[in-house]
Amino acid sequence: MSSSKTLLYFCFSFIGGIFIASFFNFSLLVVFLFIIFSLISIGPLWEHKRAVVFGFCLLFLVLGIWSYQYAEAKIENSKLGKFNDLEQEITLIGKVSKEPDLKENNTELTVKVQEIQTSDLSGERRISIKNNLGKTLVTTKKYPQYRYEDRLKIAGFLKTPQAFEGFNYKNYLAKDGIYSLIYNPQIELLKKEDYQNPFSIIYAQILNFRNRLMEQIYKNISPQESSILGAIILGDKSKMEKELKNKLNITGVRHITAVSGMHVVILSGVLMSVLIGLGLWRQQAFYFTMIFIWLFIAMTGFQPSAIRAGIMGSLLLLAQQIGRQNIAYRSIVFAAAGMLAQNPLLLRLDVGFQLSFLAAAGIIYLGPYFRKWLKKIPKILNLREILTMTFSAQIFTLPILIYNFGYFSLVSPIANILIVPLLPLIMVLGFIFSSLGIVFPALGWLLSLPCSLFLMYLTSLINFFSEIPLSAIYFKLSPIWIVMFYCLLIFVFFKLQQKSELDFFN
Repeated sequence: MSSSKTLLYFCFSFIGGIFIASFFNFSLLVVFLFIIFSLISIGPLWEHKRAVVFGFCLLFLVLGIWSYQYAEAKIENSKLGKFNDLEQEITLIGKVSKEPDLKENNTELTVKVQEIQTSDLSGERRISIKNNLGKTLVTTKKYPQYRYEDRLKIAGFLKTPQAFEGFNYKNYLAKDGIYSLIYNPQIELLKKEDYQNPFSIIYAQILNFRNRLMEQIYKNISPQESSILGAIILGDKSKMEKELKNKLNITGVRHITAVSGMHVVILSGVLMSVLIGLGLWRQQAFYFTMIFIWLFIAMTGFQPSAIRAGIMGSLLLLAQQIGRQNIAYRSIVFAAAGMLAQNPLLLRLDVGFQLSFLAAAGIIYLGPYFRKWLKKIPKILNLREILTMTFSAQIFTLPILIYNFGYFSLVSPIANILIVPLLPLIMVLGFIFSSLGIVFPALGWLLSLPCSLFLMYLTSLINFFSEIPLSAIYFKLSPIWIVMFYCLLIFVFFKLQQKSELDFFN
């Protein structure tokens, strides 16, 4: 058994432990005894490799269970959370840790708390608490606007995120280190853009460039179309109206507005072609493209979904570069285990995490078959690859989408066939006109015209399909049906593999 395959088993075991712990509670004593049992069982069987691997798999399974329970305990014991729901005003000092989320009527600030200032029970003595306090989500007025790394003094009442309709909002926020909510507090700007390291300075400049791109987009394109373009190329959904979001859901094309592995592959495919056309070797073009991918991810504000898209897109590109799909398969499992080791709560509480890895698995496993079935589709603008990725990913993610959002789009297949091929043109034109518009405003406006036409066509398709009677059906999906669907999918995949020469596991 190769070392990479052994590591693969360990990763699967660790992920399995987290999965089990996310649904069932175990006492820490039981977990500790299982760890001891696993270590003891390995010793006498050291010369039997399979038995040793099994023992370590059991150990990693238990470590997965323990890591999830430890993460949950950390939520309950957070220092910041202990000040929630008190009948006294709390003063926080902290820094804006990510680009502010501009809503229609307010702004949400994610603030990394550096210090808590409050009074003791008698109200006579001030108390100051520092270090490892976590983050709070601040909802405030739209103006004045704050920026990444601004140092703020915030006075208000901390609230515990409340569960609603069976959704554990508290744990959902806690997976990102957010333990409290504050609504409409008093805010004092202590220091503007308080950078502490070179990375913060570089990242702030990238965000500044992103904001200038957004200005060009919203200045040169009509409101509805610009909100879609901003979401497609920069992950900015702040200008997107609820009605438009519903239409995207009904037509099954909401995925085009979320920075995903597909966006990464589209951009990288175009860039690879351009660089090779300019005379670079394929390997040189590959390295430049990888750098561009992560600059693109940074421009989206390092959103969790964008980071996953960068990882998935990079792994898929690497697999294509070296010509081995099984490398991508294993790398995705390693990446998932690594991300869950850092934050075990993602597996159960982050739908985006589930969809990202299922979509990547769909592209890896079903992609080769769709490429064969779609071989008559022209390769122009990477059209065949885009449709392959879309259908492969949607099949793998379908049950999770229905389970979480409660609908199934009947028009999704035809809508995707007509809409998704537009993405390369829209993304490339969008980047070109918004970038040039910063330096040459008139040229930017001129180049925005063809992009605007494509966007108008896209929105007309979305409006048309969303207004078709019974374009989507709404229902609840039981977890047992999800299990049955994936069992059937695995069965079909193995049948397909038996009839082909593809091998993903060796």
